[in-house]
Amino acid sequence: MTNDRRVLLHKNKHALAASVAARFLTNMVDVLHQQEEANVVLTGGSVGIAVLAAVNESPARDTIDWSRVNFWWGDERWLPRADPERNELQARAALLDHISVPPENIHAFGASDDAVEADTDDALDAAAARYAAELLRRAPHGALFPRIDVMLLGVGPDGHIASLFPHRSGIREREASVVVVRDSPKPPAARLSLTRPVINSADRVWLVLAGSDKASALGLALAGASRDEVPAAGIKGRYRTVFFVDNDAAAQVPESLIAPGY
Repeated sequence: MTNDRRVLLHKNKHALAASVAARFLTNMVDVLHQQEEANVVLTGGSVGIAVLAAVNESPARDTIDWSRVNFWWGDERWLPRADPERNELQARAALLDHISVPPENIHAFGASDDAVEADTDDALDAAAARYAAELLRRAPHGALFPRIDVMLLGVGPDGHIASLFPHRSGIREREASVVVVRDSPKPPAARLSLTRPVINSADRVWLVLAGSDKASALGLALAGASRDEVPAAGIKGRYRTVFFVDNDAAAQVPESLIAPGY
């Protein structure tokens, strides 16, 4: 396998979500045939959640032994556990509540109403430390985080991925596995996020984009912009890096880089 980037084009958001869902299910079959368990990192956003809903609606959903799949998140908003804006809650409603996955296989970030620390900054730091410890607990000897089979990512109009924003310190972090974001330019300001070393350690990184507002970021990422300017430009999986895009998001992508979608 190579780790070259590929762009797969789809006619609209619905076709995009269905394609990613089908590929995800096929990939899980292959991974679980080769190893005892899988680790998947989920993303939020309308397209990311549409992918999970498409997995849930697929006739192939129950061909997967979900008891062998661990679910993680690339980032989370620092909100109460039941807040509808949390990526965790949206993922549960779209897929996780409908499959036979053990509760201990769902590795959600902490929530603001979990915190025992009175100070918000202390609570955020403690939540980041707990998630880093959970990653470490599931990691092979000598590593800080588990081997990740599939990393799903959305991309913002500014090129951010997870909660790593342009010209912020998070995208430059090299040591930690989890960072606290206190000044997100997109509300809410407080968030938790995996770092670029964790993201780029994944065997397969799938970036999912739809809409004309993503066209500039995608074009810049593929044209070689700096990761500080466009964080998505600094993302590359170990074996595969695929941009799943719709026609609108692909408006600034050279035709030579596009392979047809499914």
